[in-house]
Amino acid sequence: MQDVKDIEIELFLDAMRLRHGYDFSNYSRASLKRRILGLLPALGFDRIVDMLPSLLYEHGFHLHVISLLSVPVSEMFRNPEVFLSLRKKVAPVLQSYPQINIWVAGCATGEEVYSLAILLKEENLYDRTQIYATDINDAALAKAEEGVYPVKLLKDYAGAYLKAGGAFSLENYYQSLYDFGMMDSSLKKNIVFAHHNLVADGVFCEVNMILCRNVLIYFDRYLQGRVLHLLRDSFARGGFLCLGNKESLEFSDVAVDFKTIDFSCRIYQCVPNLPQTSWSPDDMTSL
Repeated sequence: MQDVKDIEIELFLDAMRLRHGYDFSNYSRASLKRRILGLLPALGFDRIVDMLPSLLYEHGFHLHVISLLSVPVSEMFRNPEVFLSLRKKVAPVLQSYPQINIWVAGCATGEEVYSLAILLKEENLYDRTQIYATDINDAALAKAEEGVYPVKLLKDYAGAYLKAGGAFSLENYYQSLYDFGMMDSSLKKNIVFAHHNLVADGVFCEVNMILCRNVLIYFDRYLQGRVLHLLRDSFARGGFLCLGNKESLEFSDVAVDFKTIDFSCRIYQCVPNLPQTSWSPDDMTSL
């Protein structure tokens, strides 16, 4: 017999998909269950089923649910060895490109985007780079575009910046406003923030590099396969892919289309002139 909470979760997922077009059915179920149950005290409900009328009939309520359900966790120069590897192994290749397009998929509140912008600026690549930063969470996107963070956190990020090969001081890249720091406008000029749903939307643009870190871990194998194909199909010739340190291409059928640049940092390059593998909903071999 199915647990009542599991039945309520299925009703919640049906309401999100059928009423609002957000399909969470292939997210990792254990993680999703924890996050849905975590919504209840924040929204003032005792049971998931009590939330359904608001979800179905209250205008804009689903957006509040999305903002809480997809809680963005981010920090500047997270896993600094990854940014150091991008600086040493990817940036020299990008130096030969007249124009560079980069997609940060699942950008959360923007800390990773500005970290990348700083790296590109120090490598003299920023002025010919267009960064597209996307997320499903509109509230997180608004915060990312604002680019304002607590100074205490920015000071905490300073050590990671130096470990990532930072050439100056992180304070060079923001202006302090009381207890907050605003990222310098020079970092924002080539960044476009936009809503994009990796689960439901198609190719966002043709890019030379994609950072999609700590996103796939929330999906089941079916959805991981679908998203990896989407990312692969977004690359211009020889594009670079950077995943989170708990994610990998190794067990995906798109792995044949990539070569490993730095396995410990999960950095890959799309290999040109290989036949493109096809993907269908019946393909459960991914990851």
